Amino acid sequence: DIMLCFPSFFLILAVIAFLGPSIINIMAIIGLTSWMGAARLVRAEMLSLKERDFVAAARAQGTGDLRIIFRHVLPNALAPILVWATLGVAGAILVESSLSFLGIGVQPPTPSWGNMLTAGKDNIEFAWWLSVYPGLAILVTVLGYYLLGEGIQDAADPRLKGR
Repeated sequence: DIMLCFPSFFLILAVIAFLGPSIINIMAIIGLTSWMGAARLVRAEMLSLKERDFVAAARAQGTGDLRIIFRHVLPNALAPILVWATLGVAGAILVESSLSFLGIGVQPPTPSWGNMLTAGKDNIEFAWWLSVYPGLAILVTVLGYYLLGEGIQDAADPRLKGR
């Protein structure tokens, strides 16, 4: 919970400034700063699911703990975790492109949408497409991951099965 108090983007900026910009460092730092939200989601979901009626019914039938975990709890916890993962990928794309746009992300000649935006901003008056198309690529990709997450959530929600 203490690590969730710090804004993750500024923490990433500080660590990248200390370690230096490379694709390995950026992937590691994004992964290390984003696991806390996933851990909190998994913990909350497990605490919620263990109090549900179907777990109490399985216990009343004498079902063992491992069978309850693998047959009842994990399948019901999988959908929110998959939704969070797709949203996490979209967030990681935004963070990486932001870092690259600021010049402390992936370094040229490695291709990055943030680097393409930076390269195009100087010529925006004459060659607007150098910045617009990488920006649209980021927009479409992130929006696609968000819509995928929403689709997974809708498909996994049992209240929406009849609609």
